[in-house]
Formats: sequence, C-alpha cells, structure tokens
Amino acid sequence: MPVVSNPYTPGTPCWVDLMAPDQQAAIDFYRDLFGWQGEKGPEEFGGYAVLTLNDKPVAGIGPAMAMGDNPPPPTVWTSYLATNDADATAVRITQAGGELLFPVMDVGTTGRMLVAKDPAGAVFGVWQPLDFFGAQVVNEAGALIWNELNTNDLKTATEFYRAALDIELTPMEGADGYLTANVAGKPVGGAQSLENHPEGTPPHWAVYFAVDGVDSTVDAAVRAGGALVVPAMDTPAGRMAALADPQGGVFWVIKPEMSEQS
Repeated sequence: MPVVSNPYTPGTPCWVDLMAPDQQAAIDFYRDLFGWQGEKGPEEFGGYAVLTLNDKPVAGIGPAMAMGDNPPPPTVWTSYLATNDADATAVRITQAGGELLFPVMDVGTTGRMLVAKDPAGAVFGVWQPLDFFGAQVVNEAGALIWNELNTNDLKTATEFYRAALDIELTPMEGADGYLTANVAGKPVGGAQSLENHPEGTPPHWAVYFAVDGVDSTVDAAVRAGGALVVPAMDTPAGRMAALADPQGGVFWVIKPEMSEQS
C-alpha cells in the first residue's frame, strides 16, 4: 500500500474534503463505494469526519453550514495544497491575483488552513500541518490518486500557481494540451483547459480516486443514488469515469495504467 509517512512538500495536494448538506448520507455513500471507515467527528470541529482506509486517513466529509451571512458552501470536493506557512502563503495568493474566501484559521492542534480561489475562479484550500499532515494513503484503490486543475486561462494559472505556491505547470509529454503540475521537479497533479467540458463548466480542481474496476464502481454508485457525469472511457492514463454523488458532489474514478503520483 502506498503509505505516506511524512508531511507533504509545500505545493503538493495533501488532502481532499467534501461539505455536504446531509453529512451522514455522504459518509454512508462513500463508505459503501470505497470501503472507507469513519463517523461524524467532535462537535468542537463542527462534526467534521476524517474517513480512513485500513485505519489511515484518506479524506474528510463535513456538514455544509452557512458562515455568517454567506450561504452554505456548494457540495464539491476541495483539494488542499500543502504549505509550511499559511500566513505567508495567504499573502502570496493575494499578491498573485487570487482571493481569500476564508482567511487563515486554526483547526485545533491539527493544523492551520485557508480557502482561496485563483484569478480564474478555481477554488482550493491550503493546509499547514501541525499534528495532522493530510492523507496517509494514496494511489491505492479507494484512495486519492490525482488532483487536476481545469481552467479557462492556462497562462494566468501557470503564472499564479508558480508565484503563490511554487507549482510549475509544464506540458505533459505525449498528452497534447495537458499540463503536469510539478513541485520540486516531481509531478503531483495536472491541469487542462475547459474546452472539452460542457459549456458553462466553471474553473475547478477535480479529484480522482483509484478503483479496482471503473465499470463496477459506476454501477455501484448509480445503484446508490449517484449519477454518471462522464461515461467510462479508456485513456493513456487508464480507464476512468466521472460521477456525481446523490447530493451533487462530482468526482472521478480511475483504474490507472500506472501510478500518477507517489
């Protein structure tokens, strides 16, 4: 099992989570689909649940709650990028043209976080670890394997993520129009334009979970009330499909030809 034992290099996707109107229903859906374990967490953390695979954290699911005068957040998977200094990263994000949606905040003794959007509008989180550094198993069936920026402005995205988080977006060899997100010379994710997406799709970070069988996972998700968003297809990276959970959270599943991250 690809176990992660040390904090992630700054700029690397280190965690994903979902805020859902019905938290328990979301926990049940993903538990049954991916074999996760977990339950609602302590009230002091808003009931946020850390889901595990073989007793190792893989993702979070929390209740979608309104903050002040703001409406509850949409039901989307959020990718978190690692940092050693959330406050300094917040400054870099705004200087590079991004916007803080939630300023730096302490999450008990687990870490410090912020949520921002890049100049094109793609939302992402930033995580500074204290007691908790993020996903401890990746690239395994039922775990996160890839994070992908989908944007309508690759040039601006390239400049922004380099300036704000030291992420270099460079063309992927043999994949026309697709970029690799590199941190310290190592591929940690990808990026592409929105031209092949349905009209009106907003810029976003997509999450991919590895599975042993894409078609069987699609069937199980649909039987559980989910919806097929992009039918299963074979690609150089592996067979993949996009799904929406019963509350609308979109995610990808892939049976990879080879590991995309390590």
